[in-house]
Amino acid sequence: MTGATATSLSPIFALSAEADRRALIVSVHDVAPATRVMAEKIITEISHHQIPVSSLLVVPNYHHRGSSMEDRDFVRWLHDLETQGHEAVIHGYFHERPQRVGENVRDKFLTRLYTSGEGEFYDLSYDESYRRITQARDDFAKAGLKPRGFVAPAWLLGPAAEQAATAAEMEYTTRLTGVRDLRFGDNFHARTLTYSVRSSWRRMASLAWNGVLARQLAGAGLARMSIHPVDREHPEIWNQILCLIDRLVADRVPTTYRDWIAERRTRRGV
Repeated sequence: MTGATATSLSPIFALSAEADRRALIVSVHDVAPATRVMAEKIITEISHHQIPVSSLLVVPNYHHRGSSMEDRDFVRWLHDLETQGHEAVIHGYFHERPQRVGENVRDKFLTRLYTSGEGEFYDLSYDESYRRITQARDDFAKAGLKPRGFVAPAWLLGPAAEQAATAAEMEYTTRLTGVRDLRFGDNFHARTLTYSVRSSWRRMASLAWNGVLARQLAGAGLARMSIHPVDREHPEIWNQILCLIDRLVADRVPTTYRDWIAERRTRRGV
């Protein structure tokens, strides 16, 4: 993929008559052939709540189950969604991080307790990060998809991995607390609403925390909602997600990370 191709973001959002309104980005994480059925249900249901487009975080080889881009039906489905305005984002590579000998307490907390072994790019070397990101980028391109962003699993993107993503001509990345334009180095603070559902206490804490955070986001220029396939399996979680989407979208324009970054650049005259 050439630099010209990689940087040609389409400023759909900027061309909107509502460009000055605040934005809402809903992202669907862990999209892969193995999770497609649940992802389809999520995309369909949020479309009934005024979310016609979303950022789809696609895992190239989910938990080593095989290349997502070699599943023709899955790729056709992504193409259909892209034509509707959704975007495909590279989301890690395997979405797994093996445990390592000699990890300190912080590393164990972030990669085991916080993310249950999925912080793949937390401390991956530059060379291996670059290899995985470029492999994913090229495989997506061969399948006719146009990924512009790279998001690490659990938003755990180490410094070396971020450098690799930039070198691989990724346009942006996101973390739990914001969005980063990799080409220009701009950081935009925007904490995302997200849920942890692995236990009942985590679900209860997520419901309470996101209820508070959603109120704090009321005046923010950008609001983000991150949905994982497993969220829909818990009615109390899913009901709150839809209620918060209804509240946030009332005075916001639904968009994607790709188009939101393009709109930011247009405003700064790039």
